[in-house]
Amino acid sequence: MKRIPIYQPSLNGNEKKYVNECLDSTWISSKGKFVNKFENAFADYVGVKNATSVSNGTVAIHLALLALGIGEDDEVIVPTLTYIASVNSIVYTGAKPVFVDSLNESWQIDPEDVLKKITPKTKAIMAVHLYGHPCDMDSLVKICKENNLFLIEDCAEAIGTLYKGKHVGTFGDIATFSFFGNKTITTGEGGMVVTNDETLHDRSEHFKGQGLAKHRQYWHDVIGYNYRMTNICAAIGLAQIEQIENVLKEKKRVADNYRLHFKNSSVIFHEPISNDVYHSYWMCSILTDNAKQREELREYLEKSGIETRPLFYPVHTMPMYSSRYERHPVAENLGWRGINLPSYPGLTNNQIKEIANLINNFIK
Repeated sequence: MKRIPIYQPSLNGNEKKYVNECLDSTWISSKGKFVNKFENAFADYVGVKNATSVSNGTVAIHLALLALGIGEDDEVIVPTLTYIASVNSIVYTGAKPVFVDSLNESWQIDPEDVLKKITPKTKAIMAVHLYGHPCDMDSLVKICKENNLFLIEDCAEAIGTLYKGKHVGTFGDIATFSFFGNKTITTGEGGMVVTNDETLHDRSEHFKGQGLAKHRQYWHDVIGYNYRMTNICAAIGLAQIEQIENVLKEKKRVADNYRLHFKNSSVIFHEPISNDVYHSYWMCSILTDNAKQREELREYLEKSGIETRPLFYPVHTMPMYSSRYERHPVAENLGWRGINLPSYPGLTNNQIKEIANLINNFIK
């Protein structure tokens, strides 16, 4: 079998055309027409008033936290089952991440555990829409309103994900997206901060541009950051957002085919928990029986030329965050058993069948 990677981007639209326009115009840094065009197109797609582009998804989260004024002595509740950037960004501000467990059915943040972790120092809850499945936004919105907390949505893995017909990223005070090379749409490196709040948008713009004052050239009135996206990246992003529906359709085809071939096996496939949600399948993921079987299966697939990834390890188990002993049994169970399978739009139905057959035969 020809080697099958875990992911590869789909670059079949106007990417080259728009990048060449940047090169011909010489506008290749953070100024140029494609920055605003991409921001506007992305805001329109998600259904928010404001979007500001940034250099990557991690700084998008940091910028959102800065815009909200999160800092020293604040606590931010975050799922432990997430990519490390969600947690590191909290620490960058001087705030403390407070870990919570996940729901076994959806793999998303557990609202009941969130309620248990709220203290007088809690300032915000970060909902991470993991692997393309949305969180329980009704519960999280209710908790935040009743406790006067900010709600941040980390949508890095959830472009195109819907909760009750609305795009994720539209429920909280502020939300972030990532456009890394393995994301549903990509700019190579890049991210976006979106919000319906004009003040939060203005603060995001201010902080991302070195704290430059609006009406006085080279005058800086806050400590800012250089988090801007380049015109070249935005050009790629605009071409990508033009193709988003086709990409999502292809990813659904990939997921549907995996599901079909796992139907009569013991493999647990990560599926939407109800008709109220649209799982965008950034990654198609499965659960094995145990951690030992997971590692053996990954090694077996690697020898067959198939690249996989483990689910994210719960962050509370990592050295820099494990000084205080914690148990989050659902997240730990998922993290030790889960595998991400090849999930890119160009994956053929025959390749999916071959991968699934190898897994089913190994699991028997």
